[in-house]
Amino acid sequence: MPEDVRDTGVVAVAPGPAGAPLLTSRLCPAPPPEPLVLRPRLLRALDEGTAGPVTLVRAPAGWGKTTLLASWFRAAGEAGAPRGRVGPGPVTDAAQGRRDDGPTGAAPGDFGAAAGVPAEPGGPRAAWVSVETGDDGDRLWSYLAAALRAATDHADFVPGPPVPDRPPRPDQLEVLAAALAARERPVLLVLDDLHRITDPEALAGLEFLLRHAEQRLRLVVGARAGLPLAVHRLRLAGELTEVGPDELAFGDDEVADLLTAHGVALPAAGVRRLRERTGGWPAALRFAALALRGQPDPARWAEQFGGDQPDVAGYLREEVLAGLDPDARDVLRRSAVADAVCAGLADALTGRTDAEQALAGLAGDGGLLRRDDSRPPWYRCPPLLADLLHAELGRLPADELRDLHLRAAGWYADNGRPAEALRHALAGGDHDRAAALFVARWPELVPYDRETPASRPPAPPPPEAVRRDPELGLACAAERARAGDATAAAGHLRDAVEAARTLPAPRRDRFRRLVTALELTLARLADDPEAVRAAAARLLATRPAPSPASPDLSVSPASPGASPSPATGGPAGRAAPSGSAVDGLLAAPVPAEPRGAAAEDADVRAVAGTALGLADLADGDLPAAGLAFARSLSAAREAGRPRTELVCASRAALLHAVRGELRAAEILARDALAMPPCHGWSCREDCAHAYLALALVALHRDQPEEAEANLALAAPATGEPVVGAVAALCRAYLLRDAGDLPEGHRVLAEARERLADRPRAGELTHWLLAAESDVRGARGDLGAARDLLARAPDAAAPPLAVALARVELRAGDPRAAGYALPDWEAPEAAGWPLPVRLDAAVLDAVLAGRAGDDRRAGRLLERALDLAGPEGFRRAFTRAEPGVRDLLAAHLDGGTAHWPTVSDLVRGADAPAERAPAERGTGALDEPLTERELTILRYLQSILSNVEIAAELSLSVNTVKTHVRNIYRKLDATRRREAVRRARALHLI
Repeated sequence: MPEDVRDTGVVAVAPGPAGAPLLTSRLCPAPPPEPLVLRPRLLRALDEGTAGPVTLVRAPAGWGKTTLLASWFRAAGEAGAPRGRVGPGPVTDAAQGRRDDGPTGAAPGDFGAAAGVPAEPGGPRAAWVSVETGDDGDRLWSYLAAALRAATDHADFVPGPPVPDRPPRPDQLEVLAAALAARERPVLLVLDDLHRITDPEALAGLEFLLRHAEQRLRLVVGARAGLPLAVHRLRLAGELTEVGPDELAFGDDEVADLLTAHGVALPAAGVRRLRERTGGWPAALRFAALALRGQPDPARWAEQFGGDQPDVAGYLREEVLAGLDPDARDVLRRSAVADAVCAGLADALTGRTDAEQALAGLAGDGGLLRRDDSRPPWYRCPPLLADLLHAELGRLPADELRDLHLRAAGWYADNGRPAEALRHALAGGDHDRAAALFVARWPELVPYDRETPASRPPAPPPPEAVRRDPELGLACAAERARAGDATAAAGHLRDAVEAARTLPAPRRDRFRRLVTALELTLARLADDPEAVRAAAARLLATRPAPSPASPDLSVSPASPGASPSPATGGPAGRAAPSGSAVDGLLAAPVPAEPRGAAAEDADVRAVAGTALGLADLADGDLPAAGLAFARSLSAAREAGRPRTELVCASRAALLHAVRGELRAAEILARDALAMPPCHGWSCREDCAHAYLALALVALHRDQPEEAEANLALAAPATGEPVVGAVAALCRAYLLRDAGDLPEGHRVLAEARERLADRPRAGELTHWLLAAESDVRGARGDLGAARDLLARAPDAAAPPLAVALARVELRAGDPRAAGYALPDWEAPEAAGWPLPVRLDAAVLDAVLAGRAGDDRRAGRLLERALDLAGPEGFRRAFTRAEPGVRDLLAAHLDGGTAHWPTVSDLVRGADAPAERAPAERGTGALDEPLTERELTILRYLQSILSNVEIAAELSLSVNTVKTHVRNIYRKLDATRRREAVRRARALHLI
């Protein structure tokens, strides 16, 4: 502490306007709670953030902001960091350069203590200030002054002007800023709970120092909402590092570490469930860990853990909800009747017109709400807060709660969300609306997303209401089916069928169609493919008389020996399959309905065809699934059913991508993601299929970062073995390209094991085997790669044959490789997936080149480019066998119709895609080429003259000639061809 401060052990008394005491407890972090789990990834993020002016740790209460800052401040100080007079300071290695991981054997979060690593001599000096409620400008600056003096009062610092105890005048600020800027070491100031300052003027002096101290003053701030700093300006200037709830949330491994530290053993599934229920919220996880200590069945207790736990509920009320503005809290409470809300829905629920401002504030200030990236945005509460708000809703008067449900039902019905409208109509007791919604919108009520959260069932309607309107019973069955409660759905369905015995014929015909659609849904929920196909056939048999233009989807394309019957939609010569609960309601074919027959027919074709496509996809029969989804997509668009269209479009996009039809896949996937059903965290599984399609597109175009990002978003779709195998293929290729061959091998082996009980997934299994052999070969295990392919049931399949040829080529036997390579130019090869055909073509060109047949190699390469060009394939060339780059370079000299593409591929082949062309090979030159010289160098590969190059670049001929002379000099070349050859050898082009 500075010499003019008297340390009593409890308080430090500094001279000031009134001799106000300064608590030492506010000038150093409090001991963190025990047991403490250090989190290296966050400690590293703080280290890296202190390379810039401001690091902001902002989140609602209970997210571990103070614990993180205190553990970072103390743990790094224990590693030998410079110490201010008020306490230890962190090692901010990022301020001086790259931070490496801690030494081997160090505890988590120990960045040097285990090895006794001393601090860098130029490290920043640090100090801590805890902000309290009621701090005004004078009081806050007293503590800031004490902290700054503590951090700067050292012999190794150049003496500077004294730090004033009260808010400084402008002239004092300028002198202080100049003194800070002149210091060798930065000053690092940690301000915890800065949101407690409500007057922006209180920080005016600190912001002035930030702007004018030439980054010798750096702030690390912990705060909730209402931060008085100019965050937007700092973010725009690139001077802000942010750590928010997404980063502070515990992952599965960190949850397991926390439970272990508390002496709690929980299975992996229980750990994952606890993390999902808490959203990774640290305070709730600590409450759970403490409570789990005395539980006889921890796994069961964790499964039931929610926001109604007394400790959690009390903390949420006191620390989270109590500090909210009354209007914002009202919006939050009323909006809790829905799983997620947008501004329009919130306005409808609250009767306001400014709910958007409240929602945006709750999402932006500290992240109390989560916001998606749709337009308009949707918002939702963390799981535990949602539990608490739902409990509060349950205590509302019945009339008020019913009114909320009816408001929600009306808004959803008017905005294309019939499933949510149905649930709220039933919860609000509006049975007429519920029945009408089901009859009019039944195709959009079919559940496709397995992640639909189970909801509390609405009160069942009175039996007399179902007898009066049996469609109401079907509506109840549909609502329960969407919630995943097949037992309750089947019960409602039986009640509705029993009540429909006396329906008149026209209404009975429609009723039979609706019942059959529900039976199809229940078959899908039971995961019974044969029952699905039978129910789909029965549904198709209820079609109104089809028009000649309506395609027939009565049987799956994979069902051999059955020809469709235009009259009934069933197999020719047979009645529709039996087994329906309503077989006795209708014995004759369904006549065309007087109104809406074409739309009803499209609905039936869309729903039945989608079910058949999903069954084929689950079985691994990709061609049959693709045909079914194409037909169903057309029918869904004809009927105007966006929910069904999304299901078909997302799966069709994935199947297009699998076959290498990248443009069609990209268009369908992006169209699907732009559809309204994808907004507001709904239809996550369907959207995930679209993201997986985009990941494959990016993979084949050699865009690994984009592929990784889309693959992460595809996770909800990968629980099903077939789609999971497609994702595994994409993941394995990315791992292979990144050099992680063991992990790629593991991913592929697991995917193949999951497909073992899918006999119709032969094509996909072949791709997995081919990829696994490629990984084994890349690891140098050529014998195992060859044996793996030899043991395959259909070793002559094109993917396996191409893979064997690659193995033989790597083994140094081009003759055997040529023998194994299938004829990719044969007429039947037109039906191969394009990635397989391209791999064969490139491999064939490599073999021709090694045999010395340059002319044939050039012809084969040109044909491969013809195939790859329309879809934008790059990976088949850039990640191909060694020697492809030389073939491409020679192909430029020989002439090609794909000159820009080949020029780009030459730069990308054998070089990481992330590196810019200007970065490659320049180290081998005594004098690197300028950007303009690199541009002209690329044109030198072409047949363009200097005059034509000048015209292309809008330069004078003399300027181009000057650049060309410089290029020759730097490359030590005397002719154009020699310069190009030298540049290619250096990977400059």
